[in-house]
Amino acid sequence: MAYNNGQTMTLNGPGGHKIKVRLEVNSKARRLILRLDERRREAVAIAPTRRQIKDAAAFAAERVDWISSRLQHLPEIVSFEEGSVISYRGQPCRLTSEGDGRLARMIPGEIPTLSAPGAPETLDQRVLRYLKKQARADITRAVKRHAATLGVEYKGISVKDTRSRWGSCTADGQLSFSWRLIMAPSDVLDYVAAHECAHLLEMNHSPRFWAHVATCCPDWKRLRAWLRTHGMELQAAGA
Repeated sequence: MAYNNGQTMTLNGPGGHKIKVRLEVNSKARRLILRLDERRREAVAIAPTRRQIKDAAAFAAERVDWISSRLQHLPEIVSFEEGSVISYRGQPCRLTSEGDGRLARMIPGEIPTLSAPGAPETLDQRVLRYLKKQARADITRAVKRHAATLGVEYKGISVKDTRSRWGSCTADGQLSFSWRLIMAPSDVLDYVAAHECAHLLEMNHSPRFWAHVATCCPDWKRLRAWLRTHGMELQAAGA
């Protein structure tokens, strides 16, 4: 059978459960990779070259039990809709389309409320705009602070909806971050900002790189562990 980049195939999991696997080619990959797309509730099999797409498909098929187990343990998707409770800077926050004025704002309370006045059917768009705005502000402050500590300069900051990385740094100093970090505790966002600023000095994960991270964020190991444990929950929000 011929396979193509971007194609989705269906595998039979335990008990006849149907499992979707998307095939992708990534020239930066050094080997066959299998990961989960938490938002689409499917697996992604990645091949370094087009010639290896068939190998990636076989790689996924051999691990169908593992894929099934991981998919079953994914957190529930939390939509940005009336009454939903999401995480904001690590704390629960309730969403509502009710409120005065036209601008989204936080209303204090035992469980704070994010009020984004407007039509209920477009609440998700207004919540997303608010979260992205706050994420950019928090990330920019953290990057400026860590860049000053390390004595480095960056070219720019962008906020995106990335799935496989929380942050990235290009050779010319362009930093990119996931807006979903605004849902994590603030010190976790701060760690990711420190991580990417350290890459401005070391484009690797050598001991020297981690020493730079530790200069900015001594507790980085705990914060990295938090992301590894709870990252799927962040990806499941607003999916």
